[in-house]
Amino acid sequence: MNYTDALEYLYNQLPMFQRTGPKAFKKDLNNIIALMKHLGNPERDLACIHIAGTNGKGSTAHTLASILQEAGYKTGIYSSPHYKDFRERIKINGDFISEQAVSVFVESHKDFFSELMPSFFEITVAMAFWYFKKEKVDYAVIETGLGGRLDSTNIITPLLSIITNIGLDHTNFLGNTLELIAGEKAGIIKKEVPVLISEFHPETYSVFLEKAKECNSEIHFTNQNPNIQHKSDLEGVFQTKNINSAVKAAQILKMNGLNLCDEAVSNALLKVKENTGMIGRWEILSEQPKIIADSAHNPHGLKISLAEIKKQCKGKLHIVLGMVKDKDVEESLKLFPDTAAYYFCKADIPRGMDAEQFKSIAAKYNLIGEAYDSVMSAFTSAKAKALEEDLVYIGGSVFVVAEVL
Repeated sequence: MNYTDALEYLYNQLPMFQRTGPKAFKKDLNNIIALMKHLGNPERDLACIHIAGTNGKGSTAHTLASILQEAGYKTGIYSSPHYKDFRERIKINGDFISEQAVSVFVESHKDFFSELMPSFFEITVAMAFWYFKKEKVDYAVIETGLGGRLDSTNIITPLLSIITNIGLDHTNFLGNTLELIAGEKAGIIKKEVPVLISEFHPETYSVFLEKAKECNSEIHFTNQNPNIQHKSDLEGVFQTKNINSAVKAAQILKMNGLNLCDEAVSNALLKVKENTGMIGRWEILSEQPKIIADSAHNPHGLKISLAEIKKQCKGKLHIVLGMVKDKDVEESLKLFPDTAAYYFCKADIPRGMDAEQFKSIAAKYNLIGEAYDSVMSAFTSAKAKALEEDLVYIGGSVFVVAEVL
């Protein structure tokens, strides 16, 4: 089996949430437990940091990984979804898992997969743990996919758990209140393992305290004092919270034996993208006009991104926008400015909302624009109409962003 065959198997034989949505979601850990047992439980031999949260997981994970790399440690990152290349999900010191490793893993275990019928996500999690052990990483930074308690990554006992924030997203799986969602995310807190809470609300604070107490886990909170600024290559003022969380996480790990100096932290923050290959999060594609591709895709994240756009836009705002149909798009649309020009589009996945339907819903909120038959046609039109002082924002979905990168 070559790499192309392996990808064909992964994409077409397995339920994939990224493409099809809720029907690919598994509501227990039985499959991943069976997978890891079949592989010899490689996750038990890894020094992991586990990260959950509604937004900011990816930025926090990549920033922390950059710090660990600059400190001299071989560092794995498992993150999802991918933008352009499946192998983005599994990286060591910024390098993608090799095509050969993907092929070998699928070929070696596909008979077992046929019996178990796991999801795409369950297999990629298992592949990550298998690869990280095989390559003898010093640390593995593991990002949850959805939720926490029942997420396939939640079979590890990490050195540190991190919860970035809580917002209303995936409410059909996690609950429709901040308390319920916090309870699901808090499911990654393990017995006597320290936990770092990056951001909390009055509704979620007690949830985290109670779970930490139940687990006898030392609880830490990120200092979100806006006066504490770290220089970083991550664009956007909103990244301050994620950067501060990664620095705090490194400090907690240092208290527990990590060999780390201040110079390594400073260097790491300036080279997050270079060290880890991070893409898609507030990525500036051009300066005149300014073009920003951003993966915020729920009300909590979009509210932050749109506030940043308001600060940066000097001329007219052009928004290339697409969303997935299994989300509450109206809650997100309420946040968008009615003064912008809109270019509605559908990402090339089954979950994508039809552009004409999306345009019709957006009109209820006075968001006016045209529907396009592809992301690239919408983007091309926006670029053609934008003047040098204007700003073009591409977002609403990771899958929209992926098509312009």
